[in-house]
Amino acid sequence: MRIERDDLTHPLVHALLREHLSGMQANSPEGCVQALDLSGLKTPAVTFWTAWDGDALLGCGALKALDDENGEIKSMRTAQLHLRRGVAQAILGTVLAEAARRGYARVSLETGSSPAFGAAQALYARNGFVRCGPFGDYVPNDFSVFMTRVLPGQGCNPTGER
Repeated sequence: MRIERDDLTHPLVHALLREHLSGMQANSPEGCVQALDLSGLKTPAVTFWTAWDGDALLGCGALKALDDENGEIKSMRTAQLHLRRGVAQAILGTVLAEAARRGYARVSLETGSSPAFGAAQALYARNGFVRCGPFGDYVPNDFSVFMTRVLPGQGCNPTGER
């Protein structure tokens, strides 16, 4: 498996992002889908990675800069044919390494609360993420689960207080 920074131009990436958005819409109440579309991922604040095995696209993930000290994980998706092979873990590791390299104190995310999001919640919990309140521009709702992780050596607790 190779993970590379991606420019979002490959047709397989477009197809995976369509699958991602479709899955989010199918498993989330109306108005609760927080996933970025292609144009949202192409902004300067977002760095996007893909995982490949030869010519096969395995998955993707992104890091959105919220400010100089905080990032948000976006668009984590493993292609259906490659589930349970460590793709999400590998991409998450890349995202967290980049966040640490940037000197971020914290990385946060929003995911869903329904059973369809159980594997995602478990992945993040295994990687040191804990539940928190809304961050950035998010507002509380009955569907969203917010999680955060303090990065080692950055001197910040999960509430953001120094």
